[in-house]
Amino acid sequence: MFRIKGRVPRKLLAWGLPTAWGAMAITYKLACPLAQEDGLGARVVTSAVFFAVGTGLIVHVRQALLRELRQVREVAGAAQSALLRPLPTRVDGLHVAAAQLSADRSARVGGDLYEVIATEHGVRAVMGDVRGHGIAAIGTVAAVLGSFREAVHDEPGLDGVLRRLDRALARHLRERSRDSPASEEFVTVLLLEIGRDGEISALNCGHPWPYLLSGTTVEPLARTDPLPPLGPFPLPPELTPLPCGSLLPGDSLVLYTDGVEDGRDARGRFFSLQSALAEAVRHHPVTPQTILRTLFMAVLRHTKGRPSDDMALLVLQNGRTKVDCGSPGARGTARAATPSDPQPTNLL
Repeated sequence: MFRIKGRVPRKLLAWGLPTAWGAMAITYKLACPLAQEDGLGARVVTSAVFFAVGTGLIVHVRQALLRELRQVREVAGAAQSALLRPLPTRVDGLHVAAAQLSADRSARVGGDLYEVIATEHGVRAVMGDVRGHGIAAIGTVAAVLGSFREAVHDEPGLDGVLRRLDRALARHLRERSRDSPASEEFVTVLLLEIGRDGEISALNCGHPWPYLLSGTTVEPLARTDPLPPLGPFPLPPELTPLPCGSLLPGDSLVLYTDGVEDGRDARGRFFSLQSALAEAVRHHPVTPQTILRTLFMAVLRHTKGRPSDDMALLVLQNGRTKVDCGSPGARGTARAATPSDPQPTNLL
């Protein structure tokens, strides 16, 4: 009840001031003898009065628009926080850190999405990028993330998860096209599954492959061509997750959206993520949080604080004590984690 009462004076103020200024201008024109005179002095005074009234109206409208913009930003920020909820620092033995930076500063929201969930099938992660950014991308992000959070528990294979995401996106685009003609929209999606033995499998629809950090070595997780993004093209009848080796204790995976590597400096040169990661792993201990800080600082320094696209980073580090060396695709010799292995702290 208090809130309702508080809104009434605000609305009265919003309409009352312009009405009062308009009434003042009309009263002056009709009732003031000076306004009826044709002399130079009278014209100057009349012009000054109407100029003051017009300026007051412009200032009032500007302040009202700024208030509405602040409310839109608050709502958009709340929606973004609800969708990209903070990830736990540890998921089934994996250290986790993630952050997102929107290129749309007016709305403070972006079209990037990520999530990490522990399931009976292993730890499953998604990284995606919706075409475009800003408030319009929120609905698409919600459709994809909502479907992923349910499908990872229901579907025994990544292929089933990806098909669920594809159907959810198709429904969302159909519903949105009823209200307004939808331009061609697509979402790049990377699905990862990390088993208890560290084995990695992936399905990639148009998204950049993550980087694998092992010691001081930085290399792409895979080099095969991904499938087309979700949206414009149907999925193939057969979907087989790609085996990508193992994530050994202490190793890290860095998932990212293309906004990171699309950042340009004043001379038009793209940001080299692999070089920045190679520089980051030279210093020990390397935690997911330090990787994020190092990368975001490097990107913002490279672009002079003006990224051209949304950026999202997700770091997964194996903090488990051992890995099954006999599993197919295991790299090298497994090493036991020691008490000196990095432990996560809050990023920001």
